[in-house]
Amino acid sequence: MDHKFDFGPEAGDRIVYVRPVKAVDLPEDIRAQVGNVETLYAVHAEDGERLALVKDRKLAFVLARQNDLSPVAVH
Repeated sequence: MDHKFDFGPEAGDRIVYVRPVKAVDLPEDIRAQVGNVETLYAVHAEDGERLALVKDRKLAFVLARQNDLSPVAVH
């Protein structure tokens, strides 16, 4: 990934939350795209808006940092 995704207006140290999401809890159209993956990881803004959905935890943290965000794990 060579370019930054626009997650919104710049605002200093922006925190995002990374949490596991069970594939069975996702809408059917998304489940059809993930194949046999049981757990995905979501990156959420402070207000709870889902910004991204990726296949593993490490990738979620890398994605956040590449976009100048500060990821925090939520269990």
